[in-house]
Amino acid sequence: MAAPKKGRRPAGGQSRPGRALALILIAMVALTGGMFWSGHTTPRLGIDLAGGTSITLKAKAEPGQESAVNETNMNTAVDIIERRVNGLGVSEAEVQTQGRENIIVNIPRGTNEKQAREQVGTTAQLYFRPVLAVTNGAPQAAPTATPSGSASPKPSATPSGATAGEKSATPSATASTQGRALTEALKAPSPTPTGSASPSSSATPKATGTPQATPTPDAASAALEQKFAALNCLDPKQRTAVGQGVKPDQPTVACGEDAPGVWSKYLLGPAEVEGRDVDDAKGVFDQQRGMWIVTMDFTDGGSKKFQSITGKLSQQADPQNRFAIVLDGEVVSAPSVRQTLSASAEISGSFNQQSAQDLGNILSYGALPLSFQTQSVDTVTAALGDEQLEAGLIAGAIGLALVVIYLVVYYRGLSLVAILSLGVSALLTYVIMSLLGPAIGFALNLPAVCGAIVAIGITADSFIVYFERIRDEIRDGRTLRPAVERAWPRARRTILVSDFVSFLAAAVLFVVTVGKVKGFAFTLGLTTLLDVVVVFLFTKPIMTLLARTKFFGDGHSLSGLDPKTLGVKPPLRRSRRTTAPAGPVDPKEA
Repeated sequence: MAAPKKGRRPAGGQSRPGRALALILIAMVALTGGMFWSGHTTPRLGIDLAGGTSITLKAKAEPGQESAVNETNMNTAVDIIERRVNGLGVSEAEVQTQGRENIIVNIPRGTNEKQAREQVGTTAQLYFRPVLAVTNGAPQAAPTATPSGSASPKPSATPSGATAGEKSATPSATASTQGRALTEALKAPSPTPTGSASPSSSATPKATGTPQATPTPDAASAALEQKFAALNCLDPKQRTAVGQGVKPDQPTVACGEDAPGVWSKYLLGPAEVEGRDVDDAKGVFDQQRGMWIVTMDFTDGGSKKFQSITGKLSQQADPQNRFAIVLDGEVVSAPSVRQTLSASAEISGSFNQQSAQDLGNILSYGALPLSFQTQSVDTVTAALGDEQLEAGLIAGAIGLALVVIYLVVYYRGLSLVAILSLGVSALLTYVIMSLLGPAIGFALNLPAVCGAIVAIGITADSFIVYFERIRDEIRDGRTLRPAVERAWPRARRTILVSDFVSFLAAAVLFVVTVGKVKGFAFTLGLTTLLDVVVVFLFTKPIMTLLARTKFFGDGHSLSGLDPKTLGVKPPLRRSRRTTAPAGPVDPKEA
């Protein structure tokens, strides 16, 4: 077997570069195809580029309750406002605190500004309503006149304790049985735990005793039945509009999310307890039972109301033994009642720490003596956003052009590898940003554009590190093919350390900052990861293939790898092969 030629690296180091190139080519084709298939061929733009509305809210406490404006209550308010904004179909809106008493809401273009102001500027409405019927969130056919079977869904296996369970296991009912359930629930006084003779009667006394004309019970029942049957809780617009304009003393329909993407719809009676009747609520861990629960304490007036409603609910069958906790028209929980409760209660079920604390915050929010005043509403026009985007793109183009000019002047033919690598990195960045818009709600704002511009220098730096390592090997007297392989391990180590530091900085910045700075950090981290992918799967394999060509392998003067241009002198290379002197050697000279 012939010995390997001198100067070649051991087998396996530079073989099969086509595999790496095929892998990145497949990834590029798949991502690009997915982008066109999804129909999202451009990145989503943030409010500063696409335009939109920025609303500043200032928290105001009731007289004597100034301490209510604190970090915990403000964070709870942010959560509530985010729920409202998401109900408008907005996924890129930003809701965050600013200072001690301000909340900033940024809503992108395309949202009804008037509706958005009404949603974010009012105090949350929290009510406890008895559940009359419940079924899955999809729309059903109109209920028929001839019912069959019972309408009551199967009882949940979750509830236990005094007041138990989340709305986690909600069964569905057929359209025919549903019709009878609604009719009976709305007409009959006994199964309607509202404390009144009919569902249309008010839970609170009216100012005057003058009778008012109201729709007949049959007409009201039929209209509500049709509304309940037609309601599609899978549609965000219907979920938002379903409870608008409904008074607390009227029955209504509502939607509730059992699990991410899984919705149920509820027929609810008039409100029996309001959010201001809750004195305190919090999620706590029950050591004896080893589970998370939510505890509630009521005011004196709230205790009497809650005792009355739970006394009636505890005598009903499922689902009419439940009360729904309704926040801004959405059911956040619908536990069952096992016994009469008064001053305090607990909700137990399939809670974890986060869900228990979230529900406790929602219940507490109804008792917060907070209101919000709109300080300012600023509209960012699309024209201003276009100007900012154009300026950012021009800055990026200038920076890219300067990098390319430097590479061409200094590296000559070798700059072709760097330019192709920059092109691959830019394509992957664009496609991934376009896909992340509909996937996770990522929006390209001006700081994110700045992050992409900074990434040009980081990516070019990786190529320069590798090229300089190769040139150092050539200066040591090696030909291009072994120089490419010997330079790679050392360059790879430097590139990984450099990119790790950049990614760590981006990750820390993303975690500790809020608002638009997160866009800068996210883009910087994404492009840093893509730099590693491009260098490993494209730049290195391309260099391996080019080293086999005559133009680069023989060190053409325009290749950027000319040994004479790099200062390699043939005598220096031959001087390494020393031979013994022909004559005697003077000991002093030795």
